[in-house]
Amino acid sequence: MENLPKYKNPALPIKERVEDLISRMTPEEKAAQTDMMPGVAFATKPSKIHNCSVEPDTEYYIDKIEEEFGHTGVGFVHDNYAIPSTMNRVQKYFIENTRLGIPVIFTGEALHGIGGTRGTVFPSPIGLGASFDKEIVNRVGQAIGKETRSLGMQEILAPNLDIARETRWGRTEETFGEDTYLSSRMAVAIVSGEQKGDVSRNDAVAAEPKHYCFYGIPEAGTNCSPARIGRREAESVYLPVFEAAIKEGGAYNVMVSYNSIDGDVMMCSEHYLKKTLKEKLGLRGYARADWGGVEKVKGGHKLVKTDREAIKKCINNGLDMKGLDYPNKFWRETVTDLIKTGEIPMARIDDIVRRVLTLKFELGLFEHPYTDENAWEGIIRCDEHKQIALEAARKSMTLLKNNGVLPLSKDIKSIAVIGPSSAAQKIGGYSSTPTGYEVKSVYEEIKELFGDKITVRQHDGCAITPDKKTPRYIEGQPHLASEGEDEIPDDIEGAVKTASECDCIIFVGGDNSLTCGEWSDRCDYVLPGKQRELIEQLAKLGKKLIVVLEVGRPVDLTVEKDICDGILCAWFGGEFGAKAITETLFGLNNPAGRVNVSFPKNVGSIPCYYSMLPGGSEVYYEGPKKARYPFGFGLSYTTFEYSDITTEKKGRYDVEVSVTVKNTGKLAGDEVIQLYIDDVESSVATPPMLLKGFDRVHFEPGEEKRITFTLNKESFSLIDINYEKTVEPGEFRILVGASSDDIRLETSIELD
Repeated sequence: MENLPKYKNPALPIKERVEDLISRMTPEEKAAQTDMMPGVAFATKPSKIHNCSVEPDTEYYIDKIEEEFGHTGVGFVHDNYAIPSTMNRVQKYFIENTRLGIPVIFTGEALHGIGGTRGTVFPSPIGLGASFDKEIVNRVGQAIGKETRSLGMQEILAPNLDIARETRWGRTEETFGEDTYLSSRMAVAIVSGEQKGDVSRNDAVAAEPKHYCFYGIPEAGTNCSPARIGRREAESVYLPVFEAAIKEGGAYNVMVSYNSIDGDVMMCSEHYLKKTLKEKLGLRGYARADWGGVEKVKGGHKLVKTDREAIKKCINNGLDMKGLDYPNKFWRETVTDLIKTGEIPMARIDDIVRRVLTLKFELGLFEHPYTDENAWEGIIRCDEHKQIALEAARKSMTLLKNNGVLPLSKDIKSIAVIGPSSAAQKIGGYSSTPTGYEVKSVYEEIKELFGDKITVRQHDGCAITPDKKTPRYIEGQPHLASEGEDEIPDDIEGAVKTASECDCIIFVGGDNSLTCGEWSDRCDYVLPGKQRELIEQLAKLGKKLIVVLEVGRPVDLTVEKDICDGILCAWFGGEFGAKAITETLFGLNNPAGRVNVSFPKNVGSIPCYYSMLPGGSEVYYEGPKKARYPFGFGLSYTTFEYSDITTEKKGRYDVEVSVTVKNTGKLAGDEVIQLYIDDVESSVATPPMLLKGFDRVHFEPGEEKRITFTLNKESFSLIDINYEKTVEPGEFRILVGASSDDIRLETSIELD
């Protein structure tokens, strides 16, 4: 150990090792740590089924790597999804063929399961948010971390912590919903599950939340568009979610969004990257550009004339590294030159490198750069993880309408399963591509449940996307559409004929990856294609009709709500979504998911999120503007009674609120008890109510429980007229109920 350089001595503190290594690095080597290599571009065998993956037995074009990277190394490797032996080949090259032997970090997408072709597919985040269940979201995070690390990747570009206030935006499906408090609790749950408090563990990864920080409210709902919000809203609604992920969840890094806020481009915003993210929120890791984000400073936002100026501006203003924009050699040579000319101060580049190297040491890569090449097979899609995926899908099921037909009787003699998703389950964007196994559909799950006991017939009826030319890959990322969907013909007449011969009709439809997801923004909420027309024709048969929605954002149900007997919003439920749907329809799972993105009446009645500021008219000429299905709404197969609300002050701002909840029905089920606060009199306008507590609790029939919420200073705080965070004295109403529009109990307290 005495002859080792300090940075190679594991007995020394990480901080000392980092500083020693930085002191030995050339400008070229420092620039390399801000760079990312796309593995698939250097592989001899790119995957044939996933354009960001490589075949397990691939080799790499070593001469091409040497020409591109020389002996300086590289910070990160992306687009290299495979198995550990493949990652180890790349790692071995950079450790053995670079001057300092600095290991790389392998990074991948893991929004609801690690990307590529192997990971378990959990429900999309919009469904996880609808569960209102922190525990299941934490367990999903634990499984994602374990699977990702077992495959040889140490960092994930997730979770998505955008607040979905503009739900025409296609990426709504990637978020936990419209509410700050709900999203912040889910952020802490999933990040702490993924990182596990110690990223050196072989089942943990470093999380990189995105998209910092105002990406979920794009102007007109189109991706990457500017956000039109003020500073108070920014600090009250959007930043707190990232703050929770960083300060409570421990998230290391963030990915910076493409857009601007009030003309300030996030990719090079000194205020939001330096002063807010690093100084105020205390980010310990780095801020990475979203893919192509630096180039957009020149080509999209037109702040500068050259790429060199764009790179300089971004780095000097707080961005730490590129995504996958610019060729590797151009990026490194440009950054190196900017360092040598003093245009990027040495202190600035050292700060970046210090952040990168610190994580590499904390991941344990200097002592253990290689991943066990055999353990992954017993981890990926293991029984435990599949059970977590199924349980999460069950908990996301959100019942919007039920006139008494649900749950369906098992005595039904025949069922027609109709619709474009009835035989082709939708699992959501940014998923792994299922390989070596089949994702079962609702049609298949119903047949498996009943066997030969009942007749089950199926017909697609219509396609979701009649445009057969739309590409399946957008911005280089895989967005799974159902195999064979391009061949689905519009045959409403045939579907109606099939349905007419059965006792009950289950319609399964909604979105696919071409109508929902990144770059799939819409200017309408009506079900795409001829789905509404098909539902209308099915309704004319006069039979029991249930509509199941596999969607990633709200739907205009103006027609459907009046002509069907039940509506179940299943979101994108992952690989076991169809099983959860089937269990719910037939009473094996009592739904308790809640609406986490308010459903508007139509596209003209947005925005309609529950926490809009007061002062405007509450009606249009056509009628009330409030949401059709408001935040927190969701039905159950049982009923609950609320009573006896009490408050007890435990400190100046600490308050305990307790209520009694009883299951008054005949079935066991979960209830999501929600607590909202109304700041009665304040120096600035505040929403009529804000969620400040929730608890999903299971009750047996007739069971009664006392539920207690603990409120603190944060619960009552606001950003005042001087942009200071404070608690103003006065009255606060405490509202407890089953949704934002169904308050069952109310009391108030005075704070001085």
